[in-house]
Amino acid sequence: MNCWLDKKEYPFNSNYFNVNGHQMHYIDEGQGETILFIHGTPSWSFDFRNVIKSLSKNYRCIAIDHVGFGLSDKPEFYDYSTQNHSWTLEKFVLELGLKNITLVLHDFGGPIGLDFAIRNSQLIKRITVLNSWLWSSEGDPKYLKLKRILKSPLLPLLYKYLNFSAKYILPSSFGDNKLSTKMKAQFTRPFENRKQRNGTLAFAHSLLNDQEWFEQLWNQRSAITHLPFLFVWGMKDPVLSNIYLEKFKEGFPNSKTVEIETAGHFPQEEQPMQVAEAIKLFLAEL
Repeated sequence: MNCWLDKKEYPFNSNYFNVNGHQMHYIDEGQGETILFIHGTPSWSFDFRNVIKSLSKNYRCIAIDHVGFGLSDKPEFYDYSTQNHSWTLEKFVLELGLKNITLVLHDFGGPIGLDFAIRNSQLIKRITVLNSWLWSSEGDPKYLKLKRILKSPLLPLLYKYLNFSAKYILPSSFGDNKLSTKMKAQFTRPFENRKQRNGTLAFAHSLLNDQEWFEQLWNQRSAITHLPFLFVWGMKDPVLSNIYLEKFKEGFPNSKTVEIETAGHFPQEEQPMQVAEAIKLFLAEL
């Protein structure tokens, strides 16, 4: 089982949380104040591994794999909506009794984690966001071009039969430090066959169908603007431009920013030590 997994890169013990009869995988490393990592698409807790190796020396680091991703179950028929991932996250946190949480959110982990935080701000101590968003992109020219692709009847075929998200979109979003062939396998192999790829397809559908919901979250952000925020941003992100970072900073004035000039959309994979150091300094300040 999971014979493809590189245990030298990802040397963590596996834990599982039951979600409506399915198993959601997570890792729980180290002791101390809780840091909870929420990934996006088409990734999983693997891309936080080097950040966790550094931070788990002094903190309790928990990282989930959304159902449909990583080492979690990937049922063919399941509610893979972004909203359901957020409700699953809430159930997970409440059942584990986590409090005073530092959230670390990336990509779709942003709206998933921030939606959870808006509903449960009393459980959150601080929030770190890496290359994400929390509002409608309808006015973004890049999104309008993407929207035409998202509406194409070919999109489900690309995602389900070619593993398009993991094989092509993910590596093309890196900055100066490209993803090696060896590491690329750790992101493609979790989606071994087309029946296991509905999670990534659902996130593509979310980009098309959930823009109004994203905007609603943005309009509810006052529930969490009192919390300290850290934005760690890969400045060579071809997906989410620096305009997204500037909007975050305007919307969350109680924030600090660390710009990683050489990184693209996955700073935690591309420059993990810079990300870990930024989070360490953020935690030490409070």
